[in-house]
Amino acid sequence: MRLTVLGGGGFRVPLVYRALLGDRGEGRVTDVTLYDLDASRLAAIRKVLADQAAGHPDPPAVTITTDLDEAVTGADFVFSAIRVGGLAGRAADERIALEEGVLGQETVGAGGISYGLRTIPVALGIARRIAALAPDAWVINFTNPAGLVTEAMTALLGDRVIGICDSPVGLGRRVAGALGVDPARTRLDYVGLNHLGWLCGLYADGRDLLPSLLADEAALTSFEEGRLFGADLLRTLRALPNEYLHYYYFHRESVGSARALEQTRGAFLHSQQQRFYDSLGTGTDGSPAPRAAWNAWDATRLERETTYMAENRDAVGMGERDSCDLESGGYEQVALALMRAIALDERTTLVLNVRNRGRVPVLDDDAVVEVPCHVDANGARPITGAPLPDHGQGLVCAVKAAERAVIHAATTADRAHAVKALTIHPLIDSYAVAKRLLDAYQRHFSELAYLGR
Repeated sequence: MRLTVLGGGGFRVPLVYRALLGDRGEGRVTDVTLYDLDASRLAAIRKVLADQAAGHPDPPAVTITTDLDEAVTGADFVFSAIRVGGLAGRAADERIALEEGVLGQETVGAGGISYGLRTIPVALGIARRIAALAPDAWVINFTNPAGLVTEAMTALLGDRVIGICDSPVGLGRRVAGALGVDPARTRLDYVGLNHLGWLCGLYADGRDLLPSLLADEAALTSFEEGRLFGADLLRTLRALPNEYLHYYYFHRESVGSARALEQTRGAFLHSQQQRFYDSLGTGTDGSPAPRAAWNAWDATRLERETTYMAENRDAVGMGERDSCDLESGGYEQVALALMRAIALDERTTLVLNVRNRGRVPVLDDDAVVEVPCHVDANGARPITGAPLPDHGQGLVCAVKAAERAVIHAATTADRAHAVKALTIHPLIDSYAVAKRLLDAYQRHFSELAYLGR
């Protein structure tokens, strides 16, 4: 089976390759093509993958290319993990938003809207090439804002594009750990949008364990989301929010904490990852130490995980992350399970970003939602579960309306809808600020010139 990774020079690609190395089953991925516009980053990541493959019998072969058509032709699966504007773009998204006193996180609020407006035209161009050159391929979208980009791509690829995120499975794993239950024995009842959802139930042996967790103060505050939101709020909500809902439930505190930092999260990651890529650049003298590339990558990864959502923890006085919270959410394992379910008809249930098809009644059928799905050779289909919490309905509808305005603006070059998206988003709520934000983003990003003035 052949897998193509778009954004193949990205930092998290070794996580995907690690999952592939661990898969020894029939029908596994045997060939991986990495595509990226940055040849130097492709070369750096190939060094890391070579270190990973050392000692493994028959590892997947790795090919790198800067030619999109070459990358997608003949692919069985395509992972889309592009970042239009790079991490420097994310840093600018955050900085420009904070200058207006609003959040600029890459998937939430102003930053997510700017990122979406830059990304959708590129993602649709990619979708057209896949439709032309690999019409039978399945596209697994990692590109943020994941739900928004997935929904835009469905217009060209239909149900053959599926979005994934590691936040729900990471939350489920931590909740299971707090209850002393093997995560493999549990079933998540989760509903919402990408980075805007709630765990409404966690089932083991047919019994919902969430009520017992909410009643146990020690267990409820033993993991990251419990400490981040606090036991009182969680008991009031009667559901466990995705960690990104902290930006909504603690909006003022999050803005204040972000503005107090010396650098934004995007600026930190940009400088951190640039050091990593520079350290693996060509032209250095002497022979590299064994597994030098892997060791450099892993040390950078640990620092990245340790500082994840640091401003949110600062906003509520949480301090540093516990070691039990540092394990990655496992999006690479979700992707592997998704591929095997489709390619080999290994039926499974996964939380995915797919078209609604009536699962969330307050949204139309084509709206992409993040919910548990049955997956088999026919693709992914939402399954019946808990309704959207009443306290989340208005928020979900408002954010979806902003997403739809972004998609309309990006596909029609309608600047008014870009302003509309910024105006109606719950974390911005000002037409004057929206206009200033779009002007500032357009001054900084040449990719937004298509919207005119």
